[in-house]
Amino acid sequence: MGAALQSVLGRGTAFARIAQFHPELTAFRRDLHAHPELGFEEVYTSGRVAEGLKLCGVDSIHTGIGKTGVVALVHGAGRSAGNPGRMIGLRADMDALPLTEFNECAWKSSKPGLMHGCGHDGHTAMLMGAARYLAETRRFDGTAVLIFQPGEEGYAGARAMMEDGLFDRFACEKVFAQHNSPETPLGVIGITPGPMQAAVDRIEILIRGKGGHGARPHQAIDPVLVAGHIITAAQSVVARNLSAFDQAVVSICSMQGGHPGAMSVIPGEVTLVGTVRTYSEGVQDYIEERLRNLCTGIAQGLGACAELRYERTYPATVNTVPEAQFAADVAAGLVGEDKVWRNMLPSMGGEDFSFMLQARPGAYIRIGQGLPHGPGPHPLHNSRYDFNDDILPLGAALHASLVEQALPLGAAT
Repeated sequence: MGAALQSVLGRGTAFARIAQFHPELTAFRRDLHAHPELGFEEVYTSGRVAEGLKLCGVDSIHTGIGKTGVVALVHGAGRSAGNPGRMIGLRADMDALPLTEFNECAWKSSKPGLMHGCGHDGHTAMLMGAARYLAETRRFDGTAVLIFQPGEEGYAGARAMMEDGLFDRFACEKVFAQHNSPETPLGVIGITPGPMQAAVDRIEILIRGKGGHGARPHQAIDPVLVAGHIITAAQSVVARNLSAFDQAVVSICSMQGGHPGAMSVIPGEVTLVGTVRTYSEGVQDYIEERLRNLCTGIAQGLGACAELRYERTYPATVNTVPEAQFAADVAAGLVGEDKVWRNMLPSMGGEDFSFMLQARPGAYIRIGQGLPHGPGPHPLHNSRYDFNDDILPLGAALHASLVEQALPLGAAT
């Protein structure tokens, strides 16, 4: 990393030291990118993580937590396994996506149909950088708990790690996570108190009618017609049933019924699949109830029947206020107050770090990897997305600084 880029991206002792091994972090990240693995299949990835942690000199490594998760402990000055002091958790996700990569870089995915399209390879590398720095310096009083999590992309790997005793075995008092943001300018750090990511719900609506000939619809009960009315009515829930101050999204994303080549066959069944995104449980409860009533009423009114299957997958990711403010203060020390967005707009995307935040106070942070004055060239979950290696030292330094400032040397315990 050149001196000019260093001056743009960060400052302070942690950043300066981590920037010295930026090439090693980049090589590690690109190796993970070339070997993507889906949730709970991160055998190569977790092996490389464990190997890297050993080279970093962490105090202990614990594998197989939540199937393929890895946890490492770094004790601060004067602390040990028998006297760990206060514990702060740092989390990075490791899994890739079922997506075909269209990039032609030297580190492109070696597995057809799989790629790191969300930057989890970069998140893992940033936490590895923090591990190396914290193990070298140990300028904190307590224990850093480094959580390398599997299965964020729809597998609820955070919940799996917790069910496997994550916080029982490692008593974190607070927990923090970062996610890269191509839409945010390079080096800008964004956070907000309260909701950062939405709850993710899956809806499936099974509509049963009576099949028949397209030329004689009066002899059938057309589920396609019913589906059309339900799709339209579903959009009224947010537009006409919620307060303008309540934020939510209802999207019907798939419609399956009949046969593509059967132009004159009215099917007997149609299935709609979609998603609901909300920030509060009250709004979430209301939308579920309203959709259920709409589906039943519309179907009955047209002589059919409809069943709503409503699955709550990830809860909303809600930052606790003191921890969000603390993280923003730490970020300001690294990049300057002008590059910290303290009231970043929340996203309707989901994140299973929410399960950890339901159990412990903490904060979810976004780190900009876009162009210096605007968005990056490719968004998350895009076949041409790639993580920007320039932010590896900054993300690692932010992780490390959260520990050093949450557990300062000389503070009363």
